[in-house]
Amino acid sequence: MAHSHSHSTPDAGPPRRRLAVILGVVVLAIAAVALAAMVALWPDADQVPRDQNPYGADGVSTANGTVTKVDPFNCNSGGEGPDGTVEVAGDCAHVEASVSDGTAKFDLDASRYKAGIEPGDKVQLIRLQPEGQTVSYEFLDFQRGFPLTALALIFAVLVIAVARWRGLFAIAGIGVTLFALTKFMLPAFLAGESPLPVAIVGSTVIMIVVLYLAHGISIRTTSALFGTLVGIALTAAIGVAATGWTQLSGIGSEDDQRLIATVPGISLSGIVAGTMVIAGLGVLNDVTVTQASAVWEMRTLKPAARGAELFTSAMRIGRDHIASSVYTLVFAYAGSAMTILLLATAYQRGLADIATTEEIGQEIVRTLVGAIGLVLAVPVTTLFAVWLAPPRAEDLPTTPTTGRPTPAAPSSGGSHAGPRGG
Repeated sequence: MAHSHSHSTPDAGPPRRRLAVILGVVVLAIAAVALAAMVALWPDADQVPRDQNPYGADGVSTANGTVTKVDPFNCNSGGEGPDGTVEVAGDCAHVEASVSDGTAKFDLDASRYKAGIEPGDKVQLIRLQPEGQTVSYEFLDFQRGFPLTALALIFAVLVIAVARWRGLFAIAGIGVTLFALTKFMLPAFLAGESPLPVAIVGSTVIMIVVLYLAHGISIRTTSALFGTLVGIALTAAIGVAATGWTQLSGIGSEDDQRLIATVPGISLSGIVAGTMVIAGLGVLNDVTVTQASAVWEMRTLKPAARGAELFTSAMRIGRDHIASSVYTLVFAYAGSAMTILLLATAYQRGLADIATTEEIGQEIVRTLVGAIGLVLAVPVTTLFAVWLAPPRAEDLPTTPTTGRPTPAAPSSGGSHAGPRGG
């Protein structure tokens, strides 16, 4: 919050303190409404489909093992199969692995074997033991727990080492995000709750917690929060309209079909619109915080600048950020759909033909909707930041002795109740 440096002007600080209190009340009200909505949408345990694990049936279980032997063999010649299909030539392998109750033997097809497997690898196996028959095993996947955990620890250590307390709070924000996703949003989707309200409520709670954790409790952070919430609302509205307009059913892959078969009551088209809100949160948060910070720093550098000048200068930064962020969205979604793009290219299908398929169409619409929400959030956040930024030097009260304006708030933003002020 703003602190006056002159004891002769006791009224210099209270306006910023009053603003901080008012904004604090508004944010608490928004948080209260979001939490109440989350409680209302929170699914009961018996509403969430359970016991859908295909490896939990009678006689079927999973087992961990360590590969002890790999014996390659040529599984086929690449000729035409009995049903007229073309078989893929390549080496397969007989594999042995040690498991808790002895040795497991299984075969790998060409695609699995060529992906790479050797003695010492940790694997997951499907253990089949029908009643009255001997145990058999099938390959399920590799065990990736240790490398994934190690990468996560390296990431966390580097973030904390470079960003220090802010990095630690950012890591805590990731934990909050994962909790909201796994304990509220995903179960609510499976329980048949309307996906869009769930996505909006969950995203709102996540952003309130994450923004203040990572950037401190300040007027500057609050201006970024307001811009982010407007961006979430705009993305949700545009996402619903775009999903209906492009007739996206949400069923574009085998996983989608498997999900609708497992949970018949789920609304996949609604989930498509909901995921448009969730997918853009990271980049949306990035641009809103940047815009708020830009306005605050410009106020420090140009204390006499008018609001229109601040807005124009900040939007120059915003336009550059929009361009780079749009590329980020496009590259992220292109990377996630790379396998589909490669397969379509191998089939020699044209770009326009590929783009209209359900699976690629979902990614294109998701990218465009996220980008539109991002673009609209930049000027909105800038307006909030200019409105809430410290006042112009000419608007500050002057000291009776010098006639100079009382110093404005620090550049980091007016604090509601935190160590970082301004």
